Amino acid sequence: MQTKLLHASGDARTFAVVFDTGDDPADGLRAFAEEHDISAAHLTGLGAFREATLGFYVPETQAYEEIPVRDQVEVLSLTGNVARYDGAPKLHAHAVLGRRGGGTVGGHLLEAAVRPTLEVMLTEMPATLRRRRDEASGLPLLSLRE
Repeated sequence: MQTKLLHASGDARTFAVVFDTGDDPADGLRAFAEEHDISAAHLTGLGAFREATLGFYVPETQAYEEIPVRDQVEVLSLTGNVARYDGAPKLHAHAVLGRRGGGTVGGHLLEAAVRPTLEVMLTEMPATLRRRRDEASGLPLLSLRE
């Protein structure tokens, strides 16, 4: 993984985060946010994966149903955010993946293996966002209440 600070103004920073073949972007983005003490950010990305595991949240079971993707795909859209949960940065990202022939699959990004690259632009905001566990859904949802 390569990173570069593109812009800084006060407490806001914009980074390019470029993943190499074999990197797991979910793990890499979590580690990057921790290393740079990021409390609030949004991100977008594009590139390709050799495989991925996406998730679809099932409210009745309060669990993600895994969607395995075991072929080369284009990352048509990767979007997400970073917020604090239990004192650490938590990544929430969704991906739309394009298959050969034009079909797509999408969901919550659980894990992936990049091939050949994934280019992410991550913009930190000068604030802190927090997640709190929602009892009804079981999910750590963004809470704008202090």
